Amino acid sequence: MDIDEYRAHSPYSDPRRHGSLLDAVPADIATVAAIARNVIVHYRAGGVELPADRLEEVNCRWVDRIVDTDQSRFPLPLTAARPVADRVAGCCRDHTLLSVAILRQHGIPARSRVGFVSYFVPGWHHDHVLVEYWNGDRWVWADPELDPAGDWRFDGYDIDPRAGLFDSAARVWSAYRAGTIDPDVYGVHPGSPIRGAWFVYNYVLQELAHRQKDELLLWDDFGAMTGDIADADIALADEIAALLLAADDGDETAEKALTDRYAADARLRPGPEIRSHSPTAGIVTTVDLCR
Repeated sequence: MDIDEYRAHSPYSDPRRHGSLLDAVPADIATVAAIARNVIVHYRAGGVELPADRLEEVNCRWVDRIVDTDQSRFPLPLTAARPVADRVAGCCRDHTLLSVAILRQHGIPARSRVGFVSYFVPGWHHDHVLVEYWNGDRWVWADPELDPAGDWRFDGYDIDPRAGLFDSAARVWSAYRAGTIDPDVYGVHPGSPIRGAWFVYNYVLQELAHRQKDELLLWDDFGAMTGDIADADIALADEIAALLLAADDGDETAEKALTDRYAADARLRPGPEIRSHSPTAGIVTTVDLCR
């Protein structure tokens, strides 16, 4: 995709009737990130125990439904402070999607990046989603979950792609294939069985989908995804990961190839319906993506 295509909303980032609320948010990344944290609280790592009947909010999926949920409790500007326990339950994907939506609403090219971070728990690489936005000269990585008041010892709103703080799923997959990493330290959290080579493989497909503006939930299951690396289409992941890395390096031919492959190959993208594995209810549901 061309940079300008990331100025336009996707079906997921489109605020619909809430556009004026996003218009009212200043578009600098620090403010955008603060608004995302003000509206959304991480359902596991937000520092509060959320009631069981609130956890289903993690499946709101679309920005307009996230804001619907927020406005049902706080019919106020997004800049007005919300108590932490009453914010919309979500995760990194939702903090990023709302941030991307605000930036796009202001005409700033933005997209979400799927990969793994090393800065939450030493020796562990959590699955994570960051904002990537165009500042006029280059793409910038920003983590809207990071409060700058924290002792992060790096700029969370301009993360160095070479520092190993965040690695895209494609980069992690390529390292796994080269035998230079242990894939079992890449996953949801150290106590979870959701980790390893099959998980990284699935995230290569998630990374591609998000790059093509299908900003799916991290627990959505589609196309060539699998729960066992023995059933994975290794050659397909190798091909897509290589194209993603080349596109990150500015290869316009690779960027176009990704768009063309995504459109042509049903293994790489969601159809009108997908399977979703709820992390809170522990059930698999079929979700109609047509709105």
